[in-house]
Amino acid sequence: MNSSSKKKIPGFVYDTSATGKTAFVEPAEIVELENEIFSLRAEETQEIQRILAVFSDFVRPYVPDLMDSARYLGEIDFLVAKAQVALDFKAGMPLISDAGEMNLRKARHPLLEKALSREKRTIVPITVKLTPSKRILLISGPNAGGKSVCLKTTGLLQYMFQWGMLIPTSETSELPVFDRIMVSIGDDQSIENDLSTYSSFLEDMKSMLKAADGKTLILIDEFGSGTEPAAGGAIAEAILAEMDRRGAFGVITTHYTNLKLYASGPDTGVINGAMQFDAAKIQPLFKLDIGMPGNSFAFELARKMGLPENIVKDAENRAGEEFVGMERNLRKIVRNRRALDEKLQKIKNTDKTLDSITERYQKELEGIKQTKKEILDQAKKEAMEIVQGANKTIENTIRTIKESQADKEKTSGARKDLQEFITALQTKKESEKKVHDDYIDKKLKQLSKRKTRSASRKGTKVGEEKSPVTDKFRSGPLKVGEKVKVKENGMVGEVVRVSNKAVSVAVGNITTKLPVDRVERISSNEFKAARKETVKPRSTAMDNSGLRERRLRFSPELDVRGERVSDALDIVIHYIDDAIMLGVGSVRIIHGKGTGALRDELQKYLRTVPGVGAVHDEHIQFGGSGVTIVEFE
Repeated sequence: MNSSSKKKIPGFVYDTSATGKTAFVEPAEIVELENEIFSLRAEETQEIQRILAVFSDFVRPYVPDLMDSARYLGEIDFLVAKAQVALDFKAGMPLISDAGEMNLRKARHPLLEKALSREKRTIVPITVKLTPSKRILLISGPNAGGKSVCLKTTGLLQYMFQWGMLIPTSETSELPVFDRIMVSIGDDQSIENDLSTYSSFLEDMKSMLKAADGKTLILIDEFGSGTEPAAGGAIAEAILAEMDRRGAFGVITTHYTNLKLYASGPDTGVINGAMQFDAAKIQPLFKLDIGMPGNSFAFELARKMGLPENIVKDAENRAGEEFVGMERNLRKIVRNRRALDEKLQKIKNTDKTLDSITERYQKELEGIKQTKKEILDQAKKEAMEIVQGANKTIENTIRTIKESQADKEKTSGARKDLQEFITALQTKKESEKKVHDDYIDKKLKQLSKRKTRSASRKGTKVGEEKSPVTDKFRSGPLKVGEKVKVKENGMVGEVVRVSNKAVSVAVGNITTKLPVDRVERISSNEFKAARKETVKPRSTAMDNSGLRERRLRFSPELDVRGERVSDALDIVIHYIDDAIMLGVGSVRIIHGKGTGALRDELQKYLRTVPGVGAVHDEHIQFGGSGVTIVEFE
C-alpha cells in the first residue's frame, strides 16, 4: 500500500520499497489468525505423537512377526520380479554342471535382444563351451563382428545364473558356480589418478593376478591393446600363460597373432574362437566358431569403406606377403573345416539313424521268432484236429465201401473224395508255411545286409575278430601314402604328412590334422569298400498283418510341445523311423513357436535323415513356423 496510508490500517509494518513509496503491512486481524493456525498445528503434532506412541505400544509385542512378514513379502516380491523378467526375456533354467564345465547353448544377450526386437530384427544366438581341459576361450575376428557381445553375453548370463535367475538360453545349458567373476572391459583412464589406457589395463591385470584361481571367471576385452604391439603382445601372452597355469576360466577378445598361436598349442588350456565373416558380402555373421582363430579382414573392410585402392595395396605390401598369405590361408582353413564339420555331422546323424533302425529290426526279429513259435504251436493244435477229422473221413469211407459191398463205382468215388481231401490239406499246409518262411527269410536277409554294411563301414567283416597280427597292422607306424580310418566316425583317407604327434589326412578334397592315436591303418580293399559304401533309404513297406495294424494305428501328426529338445528329438527319431517303415507319404510335427530352438534342432536333424525328401514350415493359416511338414521320397 502507499506509505502515506500505512497508519490508516492497524497492524505490523514489515518493510518498505527502495523508493519508500510502498509499505508492506500485515493487518492485525491476519496476525490473530496466524497465531491460531500455529497453535492448531502444534496441537496436531502433539496428537500425532500421542497416537504413534499408543500404536507403538500396541504393536511392540508383534515386532518379530512383522519383521518376518516383511522379509517374506520381500522374498515373494523378489521371486515375482525374477519370474516376470524370465517371461520378458523368454528365459529358461539351465543345469548346474557336476563336471565343472560351462556349456552355454543358444545364449542370447537379453538387452541386445530387446533393442533388436524394437527394430524388427532377430538376434543371432551363440554357443560357448569351456571344459577343465580347455578353460579359456580366446575370441578373434573383425571389428564390429560380435566379439565383445559374445564376451558380455557370457559374463552377464553367468552372473544372472549365480543370482538364481533364469537366463535366455537353452534349458540343456550347463553352468558351474564360480567364487568370483573378474572383468576388464572399457577404458578406465583418469587424468586425476594419472592413468592412461594401458596403465588402467595393467592395473586391472594386477588385481586379477592377485585373486585368479580355478574358481575364477575372467572376462577381458581387447586384451593387450593400448601400447606398442610387440611389447603389448608379449606382456599379454605372459599374463595369459599365467592365467592358464592357475586354471582360471575365461573369455578374452584380442587381435594379437601371437596369442592366437599360443592358443593353438596342444598343451595349453586355451582354445581359439572366431567370429564368422561373409567374405563375399564383406559383412559379419555374428556367429561364434570355436576351434579356429579369427581373421581381422582389415584390408577387405578398408575396401568396403571406400579407402582408395592404391592405399590398400600399399598397406598389403607394407604388411608383407607372409602376413597376407597367412590371413588368406586362415580363411581357406576355416572354409574347409566348416565343410568337413558339416560332413561329419551328417555322417553322425546318419549313423545314429542306422543304429536306431538296426535296433528296431533286431527287436522285430525277436518278435518274429516268438510269432513263429506261436504259429507252430497253433499249427500242431490244428494238425491234431485235422488228423482227427481225417480219421473220421477214412472211417466213413471204409464204412461206405463195406455198405456198398465193394461196388466199384462207389468205391472209386470214395477214394477220389479222400484223395482230394488229402491234396487240399497238403496245399494249405505248404501255402501257410511258405508265407511265414518268406516273411522270416526276408527279415533275416535285411538284418544281415544291414550288419554287413555297418561292419564294412567300420572296416571289419561280420564275425571277424581282431587278431594280434591285425592289431599290429592297425597300430603300426604310419607312412605317407597309406590308407587310414578316423576311429570316431569311420571316415577314411590317405596320409599326406606324418610328424611325431600328429598326422595330416586327406579326406576327399579336404586335408585335416589329427593326433596319431585317433586314426588307424586300413588295407586298400577296406579303403575301397568304405569309399563305395553309400547310405540309401530303405523301403520297409511290407504286406503282413503286423505292419497293417501298425499302419492303421499310425497317426500322421505328432505333438512334441512342452518337451525338452533332447526328449523331443528322441521321440521324433522313432516316429520318423515308423513313418519310413510304413511307407507314409508325409507327416506333421507340432512343436510350437516359442524361441524357435526346438524347431531349428528338429528341422536340422530331419534334413539329414535318408528317405526324407523335403522339410518345411506349415502354411501360415495352419500353424506356420509352429508346425513342420516332413515329406518322404
